[in-house]
Amino acid sequence: MTEENTQLKKPMLVLGAGQLGLAVLRELAPRLDPAKQPLSVLLAPGMMESRNVADQKIVQEVRELGADIVEIDLKAVSVGDLTDLFKPFHTVVSCTGFVGGKGTQLKMTNAALDAGVKRYFPWQFGVDYDIVGRGSPQDVFDEQYDVRLLLRAQNKTEWVIVSTGMFTSFLFEPSFDVVNLENKTINALGSWDTKVTVTTPEDIGKLTTEIILAQPHFANEVVFVAGDTLSYGRLAEIVETVSGEEFRKTELTREMLGAFLIKNPDDVMGKYRAAFAQGDGMHWDKATTYNVANNIPTVDVKGWLEAHLDETR
Repeated sequence: MTEENTQLKKPMLVLGAGQLGLAVLRELAPRLDPAKQPLSVLLAPGMMESRNVADQKIVQEVRELGADIVEIDLKAVSVGDLTDLFKPFHTVVSCTGFVGGKGTQLKMTNAALDAGVKRYFPWQFGVDYDIVGRGSPQDVFDEQYDVRLLLRAQNKTEWVIVSTGMFTSFLFEPSFDVVNLENKTINALGSWDTKVTVTTPEDIGKLTTEIILAQPHFANEVVFVAGDTLSYGRLAEIVETVSGEEFRKTELTREMLGAFLIKNPDDVMGKYRAAFAQGDGMHWDKATTYNVANNIPTVDVKGWLEAHLDETR
């Protein structure tokens, strides 16, 4: 961490206002002084004029939070135009996810570096890509590793990566097929001893805000956070205890998941299942995280399930 002059005007841009983007904005906006840290938010083209109720609610909330809105298509925009967009901003925080498709993460990173952005928080709210590296079953992870190499190869833009694991709710997403509360099935990825780290978007928003605003500030490092780290076996125990029901449990080995991908090479969820079955890079000890070190409470899997059991059935 390094010291910095907090009196300078430092415009900030948050990319995206989806589930994670809004979670960050709700925590971050009230903490900023508009005179010193004016906040802008990048949204998809047409959202401000959209008749879609969900879009209208997002735009209204962003405005109520006091942020300016910029519209741009991250998938279609050139690196040069994105660079021009980024130039006025001191800090850029990417909450876009993978919606822009392959190449978008590197495009945004190159634009941030070309624009001379002082601090960049890339979309790395996920697993430990340093350990995963290239060549995992989920090919979108390759680009995430390349983003890290690109950031480390320069020294003009400070970067901070917040590693969160997967969203807690993703464990219960029927299409991911780990816990299916309706069908009462639980599938262990790799083995029952394989572990995974998870964090809720709300906790990610809270912790990311603390990391952004920390003094002295974080620079050029990976900061690990976690809502929970647990094995799939422990997950099964929690699900059956909280629900009071018995689930059909199946161990999906790496070999089984790999064979599925050979037959279904474009299955996105199949790629994620096979990747999280690897174990390495998909989890870290919660005791070593930023939130534990700073006594910031987070929601674990048991707490999340108790709060959401009825709506996830």
